[in-house]
Amino acid sequence: MTLEKPYAPSCDRNRNPILAVLREHFAACRHVLEIGSGTGQHAVYFAAALPHLTWQTSETIDNLHGLQMWLDDAQLRNTPKPLQLDVNGDWPQQKFDAVFSANTLHIMSWPEVEKLFERLQAVLEPDSVVAIYGPFNYGGKFTSESNASFNDWLRARGAQMAIRDFESVNALAAGTGLQLIADVAMPANNRMLVWRRSSSRTI
Repeated sequence: MTLEKPYAPSCDRNRNPILAVLREHFAACRHVLEIGSGTGQHAVYFAAALPHLTWQTSETIDNLHGLQMWLDDAQLRNTPKPLQLDVNGDWPQQKFDAVFSANTLHIMSWPEVEKLFERLQAVLEPDSVVAIYGPFNYGGKFTSESNASFNDWLRARGAQMAIRDFESVNALAAGTGLQLIADVAMPANNRMLVWRRSSSRTI
């Protein structure tokens, strides 16, 4: 039996607005770690559009096969073999000057979100950029009725899931030396949050 590639329609809808932000903020980067690559649709689209980047995908073990199918079909030189990565497990030993993740924080439990930012310190180069896409609350409130409904749907799937508060996530980032440089409105009431980690070296 031949398995079909996984497919997420939302990836086709949001990929161009996301790419526009990545073009700006990843222009000087060279090696990106994507955390939670999902189907792999984003990875092959962004890697093809940004050939100056090595786009390192990662996923939990259950999702690696579908991700690999997208990479195999695309046959891009800048998409190495995906890494198995669970925020609670082992992380890559190599360093990256950029990290990207889409629609992951509301799936993780809050302790896992905390661990993600804690572990980022070990994989980021001194000068690096972190970009995270997804829905966020502001001032403890949903930004739309659709986000409130989505949050109800998440909580019904698992009590650990929820749309995260921007202020709490930004505080985690700041605690690991990341400074917010962009908060961009995206389609479907999502945001793209971009942080920079600047080198502490003096010239």
